[in-house]
Amino acid sequence: MTVLALILVVALLLNIPCGYLRSRQPKYSWKWFLWVHVPVPMIVALRLFTYTELKYIPLIVLAAALGQFLGGRMGVN
Repeated sequence: MTVLALILVVALLLNIPCGYLRSRQPKYSWKWFLWVHVPVPMIVALRLFTYTELKYIPLIVLAAALGQFLGGRMGVN
């Protein structure tokens, strides 16, 4: 597994539980904002630690957004 694939999987998996918790909060509340942004420092640190190029940031953001979406769908009753 390449380093980029690992970062994408981690970004996706970190955001699924956060997306689930975000979906249970009132939209644009401070807790909603918190759950959207909690995984960001971890993903940035992983990207910096692995010296991943800046050109891959859009893919990482897409994986994180997909994780938020999937987690949010899990929270819908």
